[in-house]
Amino acid sequence: MSTPARTTHSGPGADPADWERTGVRLHVADATATVTLCRPERRNAQSPALWRALAAIGRSLPGSVRLVILRAEGLSFSAGLDRAMFSPEGIPGERSLLELATGDGEAEIAGFQEAFTWWRRPDLITVAAVQGHAVGAGFQLALACDLRVCAEDVQFSMRETSLGLVPDLAGTKPLVDLVGPARALEICGTGRWVTAAEADRIGLANLVVPGTELDAAAADLGAALLAAPRDALIETKALLQGAPGRSHEQQQAAERAAQVRRLRDLSGVGE
Repeated sequence: MSTPARTTHSGPGADPADWERTGVRLHVADATATVTLCRPERRNAQSPALWRALAAIGRSLPGSVRLVILRAEGLSFSAGLDRAMFSPEGIPGERSLLELATGDGEAEIAGFQEAFTWWRRPDLITVAAVQGHAVGAGFQLALACDLRVCAEDVQFSMRETSLGLVPDLAGTKPLVDLVGPARALEICGTGRWVTAAEADRIGLANLVVPGTELDAAAADLGAALLAAPRDALIETKALLQGAPGRSHEQQQAAERAAQVRRLRDLSGVGE
């Protein structure tokens, strides 16, 4: 008996109603965009359709947006990948994980990664407000953001390795940057839980607050970041992002160049 051909969706376009059907909602107010995972009944499990929606949101943000807050409804931030992806049948209309082994699987995964990479754009500051479980893809989505405000009940876990897979949604570099390669290997290799207290201690969390204060704390942090002039913050973020790949001398040169750009802009030189 032959297997019916599977149709792969091209994904949600620019229609917010399409995004919400996949489990994500966007609200823009002035310079702040709020992205909300909104499938609490499924613990905000993720699917390729959700990733396409997140990528579309990143492409559609107005130029006036400076701050993006990522939050989630319900008890869990995200329980990770929708388990239907692990079955031979997969999610209707999507290729299963097993099918990614055939054809151009790397290109398809590259498409998935787009949902996790735009959060690091230098013209944006992104803050994840994380509560409850953030597992696998959920952990990596929290890592995609520049900063993480965590509720006291948060529990991170990278489960891919224990399933015979690797974390492939752009989460390995930010994890290593935050906690170092040895700690990152231990977290990924064991798949264990990282509590809020440990996340705070090892640098995964910028701030830990009671769950009832999570949204307010993320908003307060965002407001403090918006108080800085936009161009100065863009230059500073770019400097800090590039620092790990530069020598001290190269970083000093980058600082000098950035500062001259800022002074020229402030003085009007070159206009």
